[in-house]
Amino acid sequence: MSFTVTEIAADDWEAFREIRLRMLQDTPIAYGETYEASLRIPETEWRSRAGRGQEPHNASFVAVADDGTWIGIMRGYVSQARGPMLVSVFVDPAWRSRAIGVADALLDAVIDWARGEGETLRLEVHADNPRAAAFYARRGFVETGNRRPYELPPHGDEVEMELSLRR
Repeated sequence: MSFTVTEIAADDWEAFREIRLRMLQDTPIAYGETYEASLRIPETEWRSRAGRGQEPHNASFVAVADDGTWIGIMRGYVSQARGPMLVSVFVDPAWRSRAIGVADALLDAVIDWARGEGETLRLEVHADNPRAAAFYARRGFVETGNRRPYELPPHGDEVEMELSLRR
């Protein structure tokens, strides 16, 4: 099982849409929008979303299996208030394994990008997503103590974590 990590472009919108819909079905508490709402998004918006990684202070990376299937994604953007942020994290269940390394490879790409944008990489993870929180902790992220309500059912809290980018 091998894969490559590459950047996402606007022309990748169809594959981007397909993986986004899989993400929303797999872990609905993780992305701040519903699967049903995403089905109604027009092509122009999908193209815009897919192309955001090419804009200044943004990054979008995808892991692509040898057969061309998108198997994982991570994105970053710079928040004026909080600096570099990690968002849209997903690895296909069949590829979730530390031995395979999809999540680690994608996170390495985002960290490399974020080092040029600030000294700390932050993220929010739902309090009821222990698998994701454990991955982030393994990679050195720590909870900041900041929480905010998650706006969609089943609600709960988003927990902020951060990683120092200082070498």
